[in-house]
Amino acid sequence: MHATIEAGAAGRTATGATPTRDTAIDAARAGCLAVVFLLHAMMVGVSVGPGGPVLENALEGWELLAPATWVVQIMPLFFLIGGFSGWTAWQRRRARGVGAAGFVRDRITRLVRPAVPLVAVVGLALAALAAAGVPAEIVQTASFRIGQPLWFLAVYLGASALVPLMVRLHEWRPGVTIGALVGAVVAVDALRFATGVEALGFLNLAFVWLAMQQLGFLLADGTIDRMPVAARLRLAVCALGGLLAITLSGPYTPDLLQNLNPPTICLVLLGTAQLALFSLVRRPLGRWAERRGPARLVASFGEWGMTMYLWHLPAFVLLAAGLLAANASFGLALPEPLSAEWWASRPIWLLGAAAVTALAVRAFSRWERGSRAAGRDGDGGAGRMPRARALAEELPRVPAWLAVPAGVLGVGTALVVGFAPAPAIVSLALLGVALLGARPPRVHGRAGLAARVGARVDAGMSVVGGKLVPQHQM
Repeated sequence: MHATIEAGAAGRTATGATPTRDTAIDAARAGCLAVVFLLHAMMVGVSVGPGGPVLENALEGWELLAPATWVVQIMPLFFLIGGFSGWTAWQRRRARGVGAAGFVRDRITRLVRPAVPLVAVVGLALAALAAAGVPAEIVQTASFRIGQPLWFLAVYLGASALVPLMVRLHEWRPGVTIGALVGAVVAVDALRFATGVEALGFLNLAFVWLAMQQLGFLLADGTIDRMPVAARLRLAVCALGGLLAITLSGPYTPDLLQNLNPPTICLVLLGTAQLALFSLVRRPLGRWAERRGPARLVASFGEWGMTMYLWHLPAFVLLAAGLLAANASFGLALPEPLSAEWWASRPIWLLGAAAVTALAVRAFSRWERGSRAAGRDGDGGAGRMPRARALAEELPRVPAWLAVPAGVLGVGTALVVGFAPAPAIVSLALLGVALLGARPPRVHGRAGLAARVGARVDAGMSVVGGKLVPQHQM
């Protein structure tokens, strides 16, 4: 496969073709979001035990969870898709002569802005619950559950910021780059198992997901599509066979959700299989996604995908709190997780979870849409608000190399420490620093007009039939 990778990169560089959007990629991203929603919704277990209310992972004791994770563990595919999107976005910008700093600023805005209301609102809500006398254990559990998805945002932001560098390495030696990243993953796993120091495994938050992003580049530059179908099938079978071997006889658990924390070589093997299999269904999936009904559905996910990702767990916790209140008020039955009654109640629970999540998305999606408006206006949308624009111009400018770590640390603070008042304030301050670094430099005249039009394409718009229409890139 190494020779195929090198030849594919050389072919793309020689042609210099400008990449376009792929409806199959958008559909796959929407599908990944749907799987995340369903999995997390099924994990919510709310009941009342001898000691009072219980909020737990309902699937933790399910005997079929491990085999089910081989289907629902879609994070490798998520990063593969992210690599495809990052590659295409960077190629478009580079074709117009836009530098890496502009690309990174756009990514910061797109990813950091939706996190600000989450940290602020959840921090205030949990503080109010604690002040109202809600048991500290319940508040801490809610904080932990709500913060869980933030690991993805922190890692995705860091990986996205490295896209210009990683694309350069891909163009230089794609096989060597992927090999080095996979070798680093194996080395970290070996060191972790040899020393027993679990914390070492978190180094793979960088190596595993950068490897997946790099595999996404192979999809974007056409390397994978140029492989014969039989070769892609063999690749998928070999990857899954290797995964089966190391989880059944090696030190790795067959529960691929546990292999997420910390990430292991298992996810690289799974992602390789997902890459090969997705490439085989990509064309029919793209044709399906171009139909009117599916296109509207995919576009809806694209319009507020990050908002749904960030707010679905707070919505679940809010719904669980409502069920506990109903149980205390008029004795609403809360079946024990995994019981027959619990399984029978899941369809109603999923409908309620979808409804509450939709309300949260409706309330907070303007922050995500605002990030694209910032790109369209070129000034954070302040062109319609002269006073706000003047105030924004007076704020200090932060370089992108400082803004990215600030964004990662801001998200990481809420993830690791929680949403208590002090860490929430620290998190918001760091996110604010990141957004200061996302502001584009002032550009005037024709260059400013070209930059604004270009930003509209990169900030969520596609040119179709001579018109700008919304798109989405996470």
